[in-house]
Amino acid sequence: MTLHRRQFLAQLTGLCASLGLSRLADGQQDRPPRILLRSSWQTVNIGDVAHSPGVMRLLYDHIPDVEVTLWPGNIGNGVEEMLRRNFPELIIANTAAKRADAFERCDLLLHGSGPYLVAQKHVAEWREKTGKPYGIYGITLSRLDDQSRSLINDARFIYFRDTISLAFAKEAGLTCPVMEFGPDGAFAMDCRNDAAAVEFLEQHKLEDGRFLVVIPRLRYTPYWRIKKNRPINEDRHAVNEKLKESDHGKIREAVIAFVRQTGMKVLLCPEDETHMQIGREMILERLPEDVRKQTVWREDFWLPDEAISTYRQALALLSMDMHSPIMAVGNGTPAIHCRFEEQTSKGQMWNDIGLGDWLFDLDEEQDGSNITREVLKIAAAPQMARARVAEAMQFVHQRQQATMVTLRDQLPT
Repeated sequence: MTLHRRQFLAQLTGLCASLGLSRLADGQQDRPPRILLRSSWQTVNIGDVAHSPGVMRLLYDHIPDVEVTLWPGNIGNGVEEMLRRNFPELIIANTAAKRADAFERCDLLLHGSGPYLVAQKHVAEWREKTGKPYGIYGITLSRLDDQSRSLINDARFIYFRDTISLAFAKEAGLTCPVMEFGPDGAFAMDCRNDAAAVEFLEQHKLEDGRFLVVIPRLRYTPYWRIKKNRPINEDRHAVNEKLKESDHGKIREAVIAFVRQTGMKVLLCPEDETHMQIGREMILERLPEDVRKQTVWREDFWLPDEAISTYRQALALLSMDMHSPIMAVGNGTPAIHCRFEEQTSKGQMWNDIGLGDWLFDLDEEQDGSNITREVLKIAAAPQMARARVAEAMQFVHQRQQATMVTLRDQLPT
C-alpha cells in the first residue's frame, strides 16, 4: 500500500516522538557529550597552566557541542580569569559539591598532560564511583606501581607525550587498548594577551622579529623558594649549585654571540616563579657590558597568554625549560630547548616532531658552540626556520586530530 506524503510524515513524527520518549525514560535525552578534565596542577609554572587551555581548545574544536568541566588543582593567581575570558562556556568543579555533580553528569574523565599520572588517586576514585570510561592525555611515564598499572590497563586510551614513555609502557607489558604518541596539550594553547605584550615590548624597545627570548633554569626547581612551608631539599640544592655555572655558561655564550653578531636584543623571562632571580644572577649580571645593554630582564612573573603574545613577536626562543618552546612552536616561533638528566624524557618531543637538531643535552655539550651555531642559523634564515616549525606543527596537528577521533568514539552519540 502506498502512503500519501501527509500520512508518511505523520507516522514519521509519531515514531520520532516515541523514540524520544523512550530515550527520556532511560535518562538519555538529546544532550551534548560531557567531559570532566582533571588538570591545572599548579600556577607557579606557566607550562602547568598551559596544559588545561591547550586540551580545552582541542576538545572544543574537534568535538561539536562538547560540554567541558574542569576539575582543577589550582587556578588562582589570575588563571581562572584567563580561562573564563577564553572559554566562557567552561564549567569549573572547584568544590566538593560541584565535583560530585560532575561525577554524576559527565560521560568520561580525561586526565590532562603532565610529567606522570599526576591525579592517580582521582582517576581511581572516578573508576570506583562511576564505572564510566576514562582516558589519559599527553603524559610522560617512567615508573609504575600496582595502582597506576591497573589504572592504565583499564583506561580506554593513553597518549604519551614522548616516544621514550611509549616504549617504556610497551616494555612494561601494559594492555590499554590504545597506547600511542600524543603531543603535550600545551601545543594547542592559543590564549593571548596582545595588549599587555605590546605594552611591555614597546616600553623596552623590543621590535617584532628582532629579539631572542632566553629562559634559564636550575637542574631542580627550588620550590622551597616559592611554596610556603616547603623545606629546602639540601641534596637538590647542592646539585643546583654545583652545575648552575656550567649550564648557564653555555647559554651565555650563545647570548653574547647573538647580540654581537646580529645587533639584536635579548629578552630574559621566566617560565616559573624562580626564573627571574636565576636569569638575573646567572645570565644578566655575568654578561659583558656591551651585551648587557642589549639585554632586557623581565622581573615580574606572568600568565601564559601574555607569554604567548610575546613569543609570537620574537625571532626565536632559547630555553632551558620545556613548555615555553612548546607554546612558541605551537604559535609559529622557532625554539631551541636545552635539557639535562634531571628532567624527565619530555625533551624527546623535539625529536618526535622533527626538531631534533634544536634539542641539546647540557650533560653532553662541552661548551655553548653548538647551541650558538643553531641560534645564529635561525637568525640568518628566520623564514626557513619558521617553515620548519610549520612542518613540525603539521605533524602535531595530525596527531592531535587522531587523538580526538579516539576520544570522540568513547562518548555517547
